[in-house]
Amino acid sequence: MKLTYIKIFAIILTLALAANISYGGPRKKLGTSAAPELLIPVGSIGTSLGGSNLSSITGVDAIYWNPAGLAQLGSQSAEVMFSHVTYFADMKLEYFSAGAKVGNLGVLGASIKTLNIGEIMETTEYQPEGTGAVYTPSYIIANLTLARQMTDRIRFGTNVKIINESVANVSSTGFAFDFGIQYVGGQTGLTFGIALKNLGPSMTFNGPGLDRTTTFEGKNYTQRVVLQSFDLPTTLEIGVGYNFKLSPKMNLGLHGTFMNSGFTSDEYRFGLEYDYNNFFYVRGAYTIFPDKNSDEALFGPTFGAGIKYPLGSVTLGFDYAYRIINESGFNSTNQFFTIRLGF
Repeated sequence: MKLTYIKIFAIILTLALAANISYGGPRKKLGTSAAPELLIPVGSIGTSLGGSNLSSITGVDAIYWNPAGLAQLGSQSAEVMFSHVTYFADMKLEYFSAGAKVGNLGVLGASIKTLNIGEIMETTEYQPEGTGAVYTPSYIIANLTLARQMTDRIRFGTNVKIINESVANVSSTGFAFDFGIQYVGGQTGLTFGIALKNLGPSMTFNGPGLDRTTTFEGKNYTQRVVLQSFDLPTTLEIGVGYNFKLSPKMNLGLHGTFMNSGFTSDEYRFGLEYDYNNFFYVRGAYTIFPDKNSDEALFGPTFGAGIKYPLGSVTLGFDYAYRIINESGFNSTNQFFTIRLGF
């Protein structure tokens, strides 16, 4: 027992030190982060709550929001999830994740996230109207997760991510870590969570697409353009939640999360989730940006609903989320569809 508490203290101390180091501070890096696709949310539950349920989210949904929540699969031994996102400007995001209990080690999970922004017409300095060729940029994030229930009330989890971005003949590869912890207050209904996300080295694009050939005195010389490195969008998130038991079959969850980043405004996220008999769910959230005016935020409130239904030894879940886009120039909706299977 004493050794367990030492481990818990070491985890909390590590997170606190990392949080202090990674604190974003003044907004001097706006628009300069690498791999912005890391910040595109996945999963309809967390998205419909705006990420406010950082302290209580569980299962494979938690891999993106707070890896500590993967430690709680309930009575299930494994769970898989597929999510499709209709992003703006005709972009599509696909996400697949899975998690399974692995004995005393805890819960092992994996996920892959791909962003498809469609075809782009190639232009050059000498052919600004287009060369006639097209290319399709690819953005892929592969992730491995390990989460463990440290005590009956404390969970810990970590993600290891491999990031690959490819645009025409130029690409960049990087890696990042997430660390998360959750505290569940037993019968009190209180939860607390911390997540430090996208912690890793900067990324730099390189490749033959950056080669430039010049002619001097009848000879051709090829030189590669060296691009600047950019930091990953590291964030620190702290969340609390409280679950009200309205009746034996009805629950109301209140959620709140603070997010800090050096690449964008701080965020105060607030969410509500109504749960009827662990079968039907209604969710909604609103985010406050203290460093922005309300009309400067790209996204507005989020809403969603879901069902979870047991089919023999399998539990089927379907969730939907809708996020309001404040920019009228984007002629599309921002919708998230998610299917989950528990075994």
